[in-house]
Amino acid sequence: MHAAQVGHLDLNIVDGRFGILPTLPFVPGTNACGTVVASDVHPIGSLVRLNGSGLGLRRDGGWTEHAVVPDKAAVATPAGTDPALACSFFSPAGTAWAAVHDVAAVGEGERVLVTGAAGAVGSMAVQLAVRAGAEVIGVVGRPAKLEHVPAGAKAVLAADLSAEALGGPVEVLIDTVGGPVLAAALGLVRPGGRATLIGYSAGREFSVDLADFLLADVALLPVNLMTRGRGLAEVGERLLAEIASGELTLNIERYGLDRLEEAAERLRSGAAVGKVALTMD
Repeated sequence: MHAAQVGHLDLNIVDGRFGILPTLPFVPGTNACGTVVASDVHPIGSLVRLNGSGLGLRRDGGWTEHAVVPDKAAVATPAGTDPALACSFFSPAGTAWAAVHDVAAVGEGERVLVTGAAGAVGSMAVQLAVRAGAEVIGVVGRPAKLEHVPAGAKAVLAADLSAEALGGPVEVLIDTVGGPVLAAALGLVRPGGRATLIGYSAGREFSVDLADFLLADVALLPVNLMTRGRGLAEVGERLLAEIASGELTLNIERYGLDRLEEAAERLRSGAAVGKVALTMD
């Protein structure tokens, strides 16, 4: 192993708050990247990213120095790719692509509100929506994160969410945080609009007044990368190349295995900017 992602999914598994839980003792890590040392399929010495086949869920994952996984869980990765990027890009890039293009079908000229806009998925969704020709407003929870909202979007604090701050209602909401932020943002979507739901780092539950919700006529559209991942493989490779070349930006915070506790706390507290990765080299 050269690097492994520390994601919200991994922390939910560690906390025992996910629908699929492993038998202990257990090594977490659902996404990783390393060099092949033995395989019937992949050339020895080749770089691969690891995901799927129960990795980090039903079998030991990538938060370690060596991992044993099925060959089908290893995907060839271009030589020279940054391992921390290789293990971190697919979840935010694939999820953002699915949300912007496949689920919300963002059109040119539409107004799009993205919550968690300095996070990995949120910042990628902002960039893809801007590239699609949308007028984008990015919401963040902390003043320090305003500067990390990607260029081309208007940055707004969650505490200031209002129709006035946004300059009117939006056609599309891409929510990456859930909880009370989602509840507040839903009221800013115009009737007949779409709300794509991705994450729940700000809370796993929210409540709505059903009478108001029915009048608003806003479609709630979940985005589940676990069911869509296979169909996004080709798109993922293209997005990896665009991130590596600088056409798209993905921030990654890097920590050694000896700093796992710090890395997890950065993610849990919401202080992290972009993805968090463990590096083993």
